[in-house]
Amino acid sequence: MDFIAGEVLYFNKPLTWTSFDLVNKFRYKLSRKLRVKKIKVGHAGTLDPLATGVMIICTGKATKRIDEFQYQTKEYIATLKLGETTPSFDLETTVDGTYPIEHISKEKVEAVLNTFIGTIEQIPPVFSACKVDGKRAYELARKGEEVKLKSKTLVIDEIELLSYELPVIRIRVVCSKGTYIRALTRDIGTALESGAHLVGLKRIRIGEITLDMCMQPEDMDSFLDKEVIE
Repeated sequence: MDFIAGEVLYFNKPLTWTSFDLVNKFRYKLSRKLRVKKIKVGHAGTLDPLATGVMIICTGKATKRIDEFQYQTKEYIATLKLGETTPSFDLETTVDGTYPIEHISKEKVEAVLNTFIGTIEQIPPVFSACKVDGKRAYELARKGEEVKLKSKTLVIDEIELLSYELPVIRIRVVCSKGTYIRALTRDIGTALESGAHLVGLKRIRIGEITLDMCMQPEDMDSFLDKEVIE
């Protein structure tokens, strides 16, 4: 492989790692293996630390293709806990509200999920990398400052209920670039006249790239030993 001319690689991002952690670890190992001080390495489509799954990493001149991958359709498996909310809409922050779930049925969940299919408006989470006056929204949110974000237009192609065991449901979502599954979780909770937060998220596809095509981070060394010709 010619990593300087440019290669596109697929990784399964581990839990608690940031997207940059994965990029930085691979860049470090690659530069040492190639014996170069600098090499371009970037990723397409950020995943939160508490999410796992498909991450596309580009090297060298292939980093010019990052936008191409970012605009491709993405598919997720999300686990939601109903009846509780958190400020970050996931497990990064503690529960700040509890709501009834006795009125929720499987049929009601399926009916509500169907209302999100198509073109929708979504307000991103304040605990996100969206910029407000040049600063990341999550930086302001963590300081306790009020953050107001504008809604974004996006497309939900498919939503499927995979399992229903109150208070937890699992769903499959196929969506466009810019979709925050945490924000979708918030909106599903509201539509169910309750609350919800995300307790698990796995990205299983970007475009034609599926999870079974992805390398594990612990395989980086053996992969580079094989692909880099001294």
